[in-house]
Amino acid sequence: MSGRVEKSVKNMKVGMIFYILSFLLAFFSRKIFLDCLGADFIGLTGTLGEILSFLNIAELGLSSTIVYFLYKPLLYDNRREICKITSMLSYLYRIVGFVILFGGITVSLFFPLMFKDVSLDLPLIYFTFYTFLASSVVGYIFNYRMLILSANQQQYLVDMYMQSMSILQGITQIILALVYKNLYLWIFVQFLFSLLGCILLNYRINKYYPWLKTNLTAGKLALKDYPEIIVKTKQLFVQCIKEFLITRCDQIMIFAYVSLKMVAYYGNYTMIINKVVLVINILFNGVKAGVGNLVAEGDDHNTMKIFWELTSLRTFFTGLLIFPTTLFIKPFIVCWLGEEYVLDDTIVYLLVTYFFFALMYNVVSMFIFAYGLFRDVWASFVELILSFGGMLLLGPFYGITGLLTAKIVYYIFVMSWKPYFLFKEGFHKSVFVFWRGMLKYILIFIIFMLITLFVKIAIVDGMDCSWLNLIIYSIIVCSLILISYFVSLLIFTDGMKYFLSRYPRVYTVIKRFIPFC
Repeated sequence: MSGRVEKSVKNMKVGMIFYILSFLLAFFSRKIFLDCLGADFIGLTGTLGEILSFLNIAELGLSSTIVYFLYKPLLYDNRREICKITSMLSYLYRIVGFVILFGGITVSLFFPLMFKDVSLDLPLIYFTFYTFLASSVVGYIFNYRMLILSANQQQYLVDMYMQSMSILQGITQIILALVYKNLYLWIFVQFLFSLLGCILLNYRINKYYPWLKTNLTAGKLALKDYPEIIVKTKQLFVQCIKEFLITRCDQIMIFAYVSLKMVAYYGNYTMIINKVVLVINILFNGVKAGVGNLVAEGDDHNTMKIFWELTSLRTFFTGLLIFPTTLFIKPFIVCWLGEEYVLDDTIVYLLVTYFFFALMYNVVSMFIFAYGLFRDVWASFVELILSFGGMLLLGPFYGITGLLTAKIVYYIFVMSWKPYFLFKEGFHKSVFVFWRGMLKYILIFIIFMLITLFVKIAIVDGMDCSWLNLIIYSIIVCSLILISYFVSLLIFTDGMKYFLSRYPRVYTVIKRFIPFC
């Protein structure tokens, strides 16, 4: 097994361990927080978090740009170049931190107007927002060096420290919610653990990279040696705005068009889906730096093979998320929180459709970033008009349904343009190579999605909602569907064969039972 694969596997293992712990904690804590702190307050934290996410657009995509420029120096262990690039990042992130601080204070001046119809006190709203803002600014000023870990396939170190602090934070907040129900104390703990995570992670970076020295003045002077960084950052800026407005502003718009309470209700659904999506992202983030390293090596044949291998895995994991969610999210919400938190089936169908496009696009996006292909700025403008324009047009009339519909239209455009861009500018092949290979994956997914909908209507919708029934039905039904789905991908696609060929013993056993693969 190559060093690149070993590092990817280690990233995946550590990421999965912390995911399971945070997954269990999140579902256990959500019910406690809703009961002890109230749906309005949980909706408030979600809304303020999205406002802060919008301010983080000031980052301008610097992290993606810098990571791209770090791949080659790390590949050849060019320490002087690494220190130079990291110093530049230090200087730029210091500016970003202060811009976000100023922007946050400016936005907060409008809170009396924005939250005039909210039952929560204005001092609490300000305290919550400024605490979130302080955590973000501290991260930019002191935690910029963690990008070298991500670029060097050491994401597991970031996960170990930051996720450990997140888990300890969640446990502490559960205790505070049950014992004191003090909203101010509950929020302050979040800042405290964020700060502690930054300190510990930087301590570990100093241990691993004692030679990594940064200098603000040197970083400022180094900008003239990397004109491409400014160019690519400008190219990414519109994409950053577009990505936020499409993927992160749901809760703000639901607050504006529906209610703060509905933010919490919708958040229950997205939390479930996002937690499962996180599993997939952990697995694929573990190989992201490996893809950048692979592209830097310049082996076109191997790069194309890895693309289809990752596409097959992404398609399987997308089904692993979409099929069980479609079948059991409603009974799960009933068992977990209660009947009053259930949303209409139409919203569920739109949600899973949106996440299907988002998940399937990820492999293309990963290779676009690895090649540093950010210059299609015009496409970002079109995507912005389609998505945000659609949300502004449909949101006031159709609420959550309208917002999700607009986001789906956006992804239809993305899935039409981005593969063409990647294959033309990155792989230097015809886009028909992509669609010829991709058509098999799409057809297999559609067939099993239709089977899932039939099973939902015929079996799941009629079952009694209890934890026992939910567990029994989900194990039996999901196992049958997902095993059949995996076998279909193995028989009809090359990508899954490429993946299993990495494990000859497993592949040999499977071929005895499935001769067509």
